[in-house]
Amino acid sequence: MPARSPTDALRGSLDLLVLKTLSLEPMHGWGISQRVQQISGGVLEMNQGSLYPALQRLEKQGLITSAWGMTGNNREARYYRLTAAGRRGLAHEMESWRRFAAGLETVLRTT
Repeated sequence: MPARSPTDALRGSLDLLVLKTLSLEPMHGWGISQRVQQISGGVLEMNQGSLYPALQRLEKQGLITSAWGMTGNNREARYYRLTAAGRRGLAHEMESWRRFAAGLETVLRTT
């Protein structure tokens, strides 16, 4: 069986990663993808074709909000910020992920 790429595993946790990244500071989409890649040591890469629909979905759900601003390169970009509902959603998603990971680890340790 061929090894699964980290990108396959990333699909199910995209919202969690976006919310967690935005909990650090507001940033634009490309900045979010770069931060995740940097923090993960290059293991996790966000596909822009998945990231932007996720940002739109999270904004529609009221978990994030956005506004136009200027980047450090003097370019206009949409900056995303976590809302109060987004902070609560992040806490919920982190707890769900931890339960899932613990369950998965339990199964993997079974002989």
